[in-house]
Amino acid sequence: MDKKKQRSLNQWLKQQSKLAKRWLMIAVGLGVLSSFFLVAQAALLASILHQLIIEHVDKSQLVPHFLGLLALIAVRAGCSWGREIAGFHCGEQIRVYIRQLIMDKLRELGPAYIKGKPAGTWAALLLEQVENMHDFFARYLPQMALSVMIPVVILVVVFPVNWAAGLIFLITAPLVPLFMALVGIKAADAGRKNFKALQRLSGHFYDRLQAMTTIRLFDRAKAETELMRGASEVFRSRTMDVLRIAFLSSAVLEFFTSISIALTAVYFGFSFIDKLDFGYYGVGVTLFSGMFILILAPEFYQPLRDLGTFYHAKQLAVGAAESIVEFLEVDVSKVKSGATAMNNADNIEIKAHDLKVLSPEGSTLVGPISFTLSANKVTALVGPSGAGKTSLINAILGFMPYEGSLTINGVEMSELNHDQWRSYISWVGQNPLLLNGSIRDNVTMGKEVSDSILKETLDRSFASEFVDQHGLDYHISDRSGGLSVGQAQRLALARAMIQNGSFWLLDEPTASLDARSEQLVMQGLDNQIHGKTALLVTHQLAPLKSVDHILVMQSGAIVQDGDFATLSSEEGLFASMLKANQVRQEEDKGNLDA
Repeated sequence: MDKKKQRSLNQWLKQQSKLAKRWLMIAVGLGVLSSFFLVAQAALLASILHQLIIEHVDKSQLVPHFLGLLALIAVRAGCSWGREIAGFHCGEQIRVYIRQLIMDKLRELGPAYIKGKPAGTWAALLLEQVENMHDFFARYLPQMALSVMIPVVILVVVFPVNWAAGLIFLITAPLVPLFMALVGIKAADAGRKNFKALQRLSGHFYDRLQAMTTIRLFDRAKAETELMRGASEVFRSRTMDVLRIAFLSSAVLEFFTSISIALTAVYFGFSFIDKLDFGYYGVGVTLFSGMFILILAPEFYQPLRDLGTFYHAKQLAVGAAESIVEFLEVDVSKVKSGATAMNNADNIEIKAHDLKVLSPEGSTLVGPISFTLSANKVTALVGPSGAGKTSLINAILGFMPYEGSLTINGVEMSELNHDQWRSYISWVGQNPLLLNGSIRDNVTMGKEVSDSILKETLDRSFASEFVDQHGLDYHISDRSGGLSVGQAQRLALARAMIQNGSFWLLDEPTASLDARSEQLVMQGLDNQIHGKTALLVTHQLAPLKSVDHILVMQSGAIVQDGDFATLSSEEGLFASMLKANQVRQEEDKGNLDA
């Protein structure tokens, strides 16, 4: 990672810290307050030793001193506890904010962009990488301030007592941050590579976990195991690189601080035996001054040592921030919502003229095409896989950039308020997403719906037959656990009916369904979309006889359009697909009879 990029990432991280400035100031303030109590503790301890050893004071007379020492230790412990709590809240507040930024960005980019990477990659970005920023905000940033303030406080106290010891502190202190900076360059690069390896491993693992049945079916378990082993080995190797740098930095920092403390001890040792005669302003070195400064010596370097320990957290945060900032800087201007409200929402008409649907990177996926989805009519969109149907749907939903013209009731999509537009859409897809919750939760999606309306909706979606058996409070686990595919699809249909949109978007709503479930879902849809604008995307051509208009896509272009009777009677892609469908249905029937 070049220095310019690293500086920009550091700047971005510090900008985020302003969101929790109050907690950050509390953490730093408690650390500085603890340093004052530390000086008082060192002075009291040195005084007790001086009185016991030099002045031979009776121990009973020093009971108040001992009680004061215990009180100072307790107060310092309280300051440390409060500082940890404040640091945790600082990191927590910023992590929540950064996760919200990522979620908002994902929402703006939409499913078309999200599907470009494995789910494990997004999970690593949203969870592990954000989590690895915690120590930077909770510990490193407060410690960076304390590593300056606490040594200054100690120097202010030490110089009036012995200028030679203060000079030793002042000269040796810069060695610690200097070495930290040298190690940090290597640590940042290792941390960045480690996060990239983690993203790849997460993506591999999650995708293979989802496809476990398919992997076993095609006897690919050994091959996929080798792929996972390779990705794991890369991650292990890069993790060990990060740990090696962390341990090396800690060892060298301890070496420098130990040498500095030893120099101070040697100076006072020779001063006590009159071999050194400077540094004490002509008063002489006393046991009190020597013990006072020697007790403070480790504490002078401790903030710098802690900063060295947490410096590794900074490099982890910089490595994590790289992927996050790259993602947050993805240009969404071409798919960003406008401010224009849609008029006449009860009669949706969609027109496209010389429309080109683009990928997030700018390449053309569909077009140029022109078509009209007439108000209160049902239009079917058919074509082979890869024809561009999904890209066109995402453009209509406002999730894909485009060129040309795409209007909803005369308002250009780029100027339309996307949130308002999507609120008028009822969507039923081929893989309905059911939440981990009750049947009621999955149908109402948090809306206040009366039991009478809910029952009527379940009746019209033909879901009552199994809902009455299980009950509305029946729990559905992740990935529609507890229901068949057909039952899940009928619940998705009921959910769309509750939405009661003016525009119905049906993306392969009967895919993977048995004949009975397909018949029930299509019957429920026919009853619901009658008299509304609807777009039906399907590979099943026989049910399209009642559709008002059919668009046939191939290789990103509309190659045919018309009604079922016209398209089935003329040569072309639709007639070929219809013939292939009929042959497949006859083969399936023959297999069932056999």
